[in-house]
Amino acid sequence: MRQGGIVGPFPSARGRLADGAISQPATDWEQRYRRTVIISDTVATACVVGAIGDFFGARDAANWHEKWGILAFGTQLLVLGALAVSRAWAPAVLGQGAEEFRRLGRSLFTATVVLALGGIALTSRNIKLWIFVAIPAIALVTMTERYLLRLWLHKQRNEGRCLRPVLAAGSPATVRDLINRTRKFPHLGWRVEAVCTTDGRGIDGEQGGLDGDQLDGVPVIGLLEDVAKHVRHDGYRVVAVTPDPHWSPHRLQRLAWNLEGSDAEMIVAPVLMEVAGPRLHVDAVLGIPLLRVSMPTFSGGRRAIKGVVDRLGATILLVVLAPLMLLVGLLVLMDSRGGAIYRQRRVGKDGREFTIVKFRTMVTGAHGARADLADRNEGAGLLFKLRRDPRVTRVGAVLRRYSLDELPQLFNVLTGSMSLVGPRPPLPEESAAYGPDIRRRLLVKPGLTGLWQISGRSDLSWEEAVRLDLRYVEDWSLALDTVILWKTLRAVLHGQGAY
Repeated sequence: MRQGGIVGPFPSARGRLADGAISQPATDWEQRYRRTVIISDTVATACVVGAIGDFFGARDAANWHEKWGILAFGTQLLVLGALAVSRAWAPAVLGQGAEEFRRLGRSLFTATVVLALGGIALTSRNIKLWIFVAIPAIALVTMTERYLLRLWLHKQRNEGRCLRPVLAAGSPATVRDLINRTRKFPHLGWRVEAVCTTDGRGIDGEQGGLDGDQLDGVPVIGLLEDVAKHVRHDGYRVVAVTPDPHWSPHRLQRLAWNLEGSDAEMIVAPVLMEVAGPRLHVDAVLGIPLLRVSMPTFSGGRRAIKGVVDRLGATILLVVLAPLMLLVGLLVLMDSRGGAIYRQRRVGKDGREFTIVKFRTMVTGAHGARADLADRNEGAGLLFKLRRDPRVTRVGAVLRRYSLDELPQLFNVLTGSMSLVGPRPPLPEESAAYGPDIRRRLLVKPGLTGLWQISGRSDLSWEEAVRLDLRYVEDWSLALDTVILWKTLRAVLHGQGAY
């Protein structure tokens, strides 16, 4: 059995459980990162409160202590207390997706409500300053500070540091999928370091152990019944339970009990692997915990809000980017013969066709020459792509790399045939070959950007591109749109997968 499960440049002190087994409650980097976040939040809050207090207090220095000092100190104390109560400093959420910012926002909202109620109770006339100026300023500064810290953390993880050691337990096929996903997205902070399976063997059927079977380079160290024992002795921080017939409700409950006191986080992957986000709810019915899956929303109030945001956002972007779009159009005209705008039929919501507009990136008549290049196709599945397409012009290659050719699609968003965020708009011949499952992409409007845009674009396999589009259709939310729009800028600047 492998001892000392934590690997990397951040060793941690070991403790002992009540039964004498060795435990590793947290790695040094987790403790240091948490302390850094707490100190940064405290300093940021103190600086904002101090700056506001100094500015307004200087105008009424005689009554500073009575009118401003107590409120300033109380506001800072209230914000920090709300962060602690809302568990915004919990190691499990720091650097982990949107939950970190969700808890931060919930804490600040709670502080605002308590501050407002306190102001009403004390009949304070100065409370509005702290509610409408101080709290929003604290939110802006702390969220920026958290984002910068997260960028640093993700950089460390991409270099193989600051990763949480994971023991995966389940069927070899589902564990392999988990291993591949953690390696593809190291910024999430997981590294699968050991595997337990039903029979202690991997896919190849060799006996597990120190010199035995490996699953994609990860050692298979034992049976599913031995998970808790390995966690207690090797100090894994996460136990990832993947689907396997072995996992009955009683066995999962027993595993949770056996992990008590080890400080290991137990995470169970549901059978519905691609359903996540706001559609999953845990309800207690007749004392039985049930996983409730709500229906995806394709209409209603949230979709109406999305439509308003699309048109408003497209209008603002068109106004701001008008000089750049004019320059790009002139460069296209100067580079090769033909118009600056290229029009093409695409398939939108509910299978309705529409005309998409883009800056022309190919020579005139390029579509007719596609048949001659069919044997050189490098695209995945139904897509036709060439890394070095001879039809692409010099200016067109630059426009494609940074997605500038897609800017005119803002007019499609403005007219309602597209959305700012959604699945990739397919060609009619592509959609004609769709099966029933893939046709679910057409239940929503296609997007100017989407999960495919921020996840590798043309470098994705056909199956992965379809999976991402279907995941967006199933799990759509306004929060997900916001995250995708934010990450699109970085994806465009890097130009990865664009050709």
